[in-house]
Amino acid sequence: MRVAIIHDWLVTYAGAEKVLEEILKIFPEADLFSTVDFLPEDKRFFILNKEVNTTFIQKLPLANKKYRIYLPFMPLAIEQLDLSSYDVIISSSHAVAKGVITGPNQLHISYVHSPIRYAWDLQHQYLKESGLNKGIKGWATRYMLQKVRDWDYRTANGVDYFLSNSDFIGKRIWKVYRRESETIYPPVDVLSFNFHQQKEDFYLTASRMVPYKKIDMIVEAFAKMQDKKLVVIGDGPDFDKVKSKATSNVQLLGYQSFESLLSHMQKAKAFIFAAEEDFGIAPVEAQACGTPVIAYGKGGALETVIGDSGEKCTGVFFKEQTVESLIDGVRRFEDISHQIKFEDCRDNALRFSSERFRKEFESFVSEKIKERN
Repeated sequence: MRVAIIHDWLVTYAGAEKVLEEILKIFPEADLFSTVDFLPEDKRFFILNKEVNTTFIQKLPLANKKYRIYLPFMPLAIEQLDLSSYDVIISSSHAVAKGVITGPNQLHISYVHSPIRYAWDLQHQYLKESGLNKGIKGWATRYMLQKVRDWDYRTANGVDYFLSNSDFIGKRIWKVYRRESETIYPPVDVLSFNFHQQKEDFYLTASRMVPYKKIDMIVEAFAKMQDKKLVVIGDGPDFDKVKSKATSNVQLLGYQSFESLLSHMQKAKAFIFAAEEDFGIAPVEAQACGTPVIAYGKGGALETVIGDSGEKCTGVFFKEQTVESLIDGVRRFEDISHQIKFEDCRDNALRFSSERFRKEFESFVSEKIKERN
């Protein structure tokens, strides 16, 4: 059977691309499609150095650096990909990939990282953070996003089966498309995060510094708990904002190598995670090291961290994205930390291995192919 795999855009190697990497390992003979392909040579390993079939956006001015400005044209672009000769189409989608045109004799399975966040329930947050919540540019953006929503809803009918990367995203798929989905958790390279039992007296957070990650809130909370040490790894647009709130007990390390990140994850007494993520890889990586997690109790973290109300607890949740709520979460963690076994953290993380992903994904696709035949 001829298999086509479609990804939104190929510009970096992050969480969605790690999913694509594992799908390509299952179907190494598949042809690969994307709106654009600007992967540098040293990042092409994860697509098995395949040639990528791209759209007209690839050749538009400044597309290599400003590809996102062409979002209004991406629905049209993705529909121009000719997939009529393929039996099975697999889309890996957080934007437009699921909108490829397929026929009645083709099987289209879409692995959805999320319906287009900034067009649906996170639109107002996106407009505010982008400074597009007022003025002519704001109204033009709202109109464009409304058109994207119409297209996104309509093209859900071209998908035979939806897979979600978490139950949280499964609820979003149902809300937006009114379609059922099955959850297959994304692959996490847990084997690269070695188990370590000896912990030191510091908390850790690690992330790209963008608004929704709430790193500034974490730092502000520890500024009010100066008897506790916090290490912060990562850089990004909010770095200066975060730095302005840091006190002497907060150490900002900026970008660090994988070896440094791993060492800190292994030794931290707990990992702090304040974002509302679709899934959230970092808390799983921390638990693979045997490190408990203090997480915001919403989104994918509820599926990857076992709170203190469950058996074999691997962390605690705080209820609101506020300084006071996080401080309460840290204090509750310190009250119950003696009950948390580092081995339970590791065992919980192993549920999200790359091998498990490949096995579940291949089984799902094979089952649907058999049903078609």
